[in-house]
Amino acid sequence: MEDYNKPIWQLTIGEFVEILDSRKPNIEEKPIIQNLIGDKYVYGLLGLAKLLGCSKNHAGKLKSKGIFDEAIIQNGRKIIVDAEKALELFKKDSE
Repeated sequence: MEDYNKPIWQLTIGEFVEILDSRKPNIEEKPIIQNLIGDKYVYGLLGLAKLLGCSKNHAGKLKSKGIFDEAIIQNGRKIIVDAEKALELFKKDSE
């Protein structure tokens, strides 16, 4: 049980971590890639980066190379990427 009257400087690291863990909501998270592949589209460079497991800057560089042209619909700054097609093109490019 947590002693709310105990000063924080008297806690051990284990006690502190235990308190933090007990306060954290218990949410089951699925792997990011599994969630993204389940969706037909990902949005923006950040979505593409999460799909590929790289940084947003690297995803932008890959997009600029034209690797994903067939999988991307872009209107101004809005980017929509067909996730399955992008993964196919990425695999094809790495061969």
